[in-house]
Amino acid sequence: MCITIDINSVLDIAVAAGHAIMTIYDDPEQDFNITSKEDSSPLTIADQVSHELIYKGLTKLCPQIPIISEEGKHTPYEVRKNWASYWCVDPLDGTKEFIKRNGEFTVNIALIHKQVPVLGVIYIPTQNLLYYGDSTSGSWKQTPGEEPLQIKADKSTHDWIAVGSRSHSDSDEDEVVNQYPVVNFVAVGSSIKFCMIAEGKAHLYFRSGPTMEWDTAAGQAIAHFSGCTVETLAGQPLFYNKPSMLNDSFLCKINTDVYESEEGY
Repeated sequence: MCITIDINSVLDIAVAAGHAIMTIYDDPEQDFNITSKEDSSPLTIADQVSHELIYKGLTKLCPQIPIISEEGKHTPYEVRKNWASYWCVDPLDGTKEFIKRNGEFTVNIALIHKQVPVLGVIYIPTQNLLYYGDSTSGSWKQTPGEEPLQIKADKSTHDWIAVGSRSHSDSDEDEVVNQYPVVNFVAVGSSIKFCMIAEGKAHLYFRSGPTMEWDTAAGQAIAHFSGCTVETLAGQPLFYNKPSMLNDSFLCKINTDVYESEEGY
């Protein structure tokens, strides 16, 4: 098992995958070779190309750490339940946004240790922008090749901005969001929502619809190490490497339990 992880190497892998995605995205002749998976979600050639690049890169970086990728062969729980650590990867988060060509898609790579994300990397290819965080250095924002900027969650107790999915909506989400001092709502695709909260551009993201572990792992790490919580409605952190890799409903928000009265919103 690798003792330490060179996060810069992980950043390089995410950026390389993003560049490969953009080569396909920017080709006006591409129809993306869209097919449907068993759950009826779309799959494109870009998902597959990114998966292969990330899988090879992480295997070369640290061959002893197993990989769970949305587009890879899924290891049975009876095998993976014994893993202390593993990579949790979404090679192209926001495939629907990719197909729509609205730019709101990401590459997500997370390292899980003892069921908790301890490192997360999100790359937004259309913005050439990295977000990353780990348990030793906090959370950061970086344009590749430039100096990184440390990011922190905004601790405001009023005038919150909530973010939600562009492709998924649920009336139950409105009911939860309305319990907080939210004055504006922004619809955004993919794991960009976690990044916005981590850097203080938003304050809350509630998701009641189905998500998988690879949808949330990298974002949870970046949000957590910037000063946020990512928890179920029962107040428990999202845990990983569960028998089912389907997440419960969760709430990502700034880490404060102090709110002004309703009259002060």
